[in-house]
Amino acid sequence: MGDAETATPPGGIRRAVVAGGSGAIGRMFTELLVGSGVSVCVVDPQPPASTQPGVRWIAGDIRAPGEGEGDGVGAELARVDLLLLAVPEPVAVAAVPALMDVLPARALLADTLSVKGRMATAVRGYHGRQAVSVNPMFAPALGMRGRPVAAVTLHDGPLVDELLALVEAHGGRVVRMDAARHDRLAAASQALTHATVLAFGHALRTLDADVDQLIAVAPPPHATLLALLARISSGVPEVYWDVQSGNPLTADVHEALARGVEHLRNVVGSGDAAAFEGLLSDVAGVLGDRSRSLEDICAQMFASASLVSAEQSASPPKSLAPSSDRREGNGKSRE
Repeated sequence: MGDAETATPPGGIRRAVVAGGSGAIGRMFTELLVGSGVSVCVVDPQPPASTQPGVRWIAGDIRAPGEGEGDGVGAELARVDLLLLAVPEPVAVAAVPALMDVLPARALLADTLSVKGRMATAVRGYHGRQAVSVNPMFAPALGMRGRPVAAVTLHDGPLVDELLALVEAHGGRVVRMDAARHDRLAAASQALTHATVLAFGHALRTLDADVDQLIAVAPPPHATLLALLARISSGVPEVYWDVQSGNPLTADVHEALARGVEHLRNVVGSGDAAAFEGLLSDVAGVLGDRSRSLEDICAQMFASASLVSAEQSASPPKSLAPSSDRREGNGKSRE
């Protein structure tokens, strides 16, 4: 894992099991732990595509760890310092009672769920058992350095701090919060964002839009949205389904998005330019003192070589019908 690699394991976390270690999030944390000198065993029904030296794999179901005899999942769990659940929420929540019967009392239970409320409820009664729920707010392929990792401490203890210190040592930016705040922020930052992009794509499909023609004339905001649509629509459906269906606050997000579009529609339909100016002022107020810095970030994005290159290298459509309506003539930005 880059600069933080070390052959010396941390003081308390020396052995770990990563359940779901064959998936992208599981692989990322396996790499992090191995790079910190931790001995890692992956538990997953499917074998990892590749394993680092020293990483073992056991085929198994973390919801049925057994009695800890022999060389199976239960025996592995009985001697770990850390169990990290990189599995779907229903699997993780259902596994908690059986896992608490097998894990050593000193061990840390961690998970990577995108919704925290139900996991917080599942472990609430296990006082004295260290537990933390983390959520990397990025795709693993992007790398952890400089990116936010939300952390919800469910039951505090020294291994919680140690695991989060490992995340920070590997470049992650740990943001601590409680479960309720996490789920509210995830609904706004993930579910709302994805829903907006998907609704944009659905609108283009409804309009029977020609993407080649759009790319040929796309101003930077439109090109950016097309790129976001391409990324989300080509991703793993289960990931985006989990974001939209797993968070109990998503229904509120969808309703707010629909109300926002309807409000814009009503303002424009009224023909009242002053009301539209008021709408812009209202939404600008959401950004507060961050507005100027966010404007600068947007300008940098729009000026980036990758965005300009993508626009210039796009194959032009075979023909574009000429138009006598040259709306650019007023000299105003067309973004």
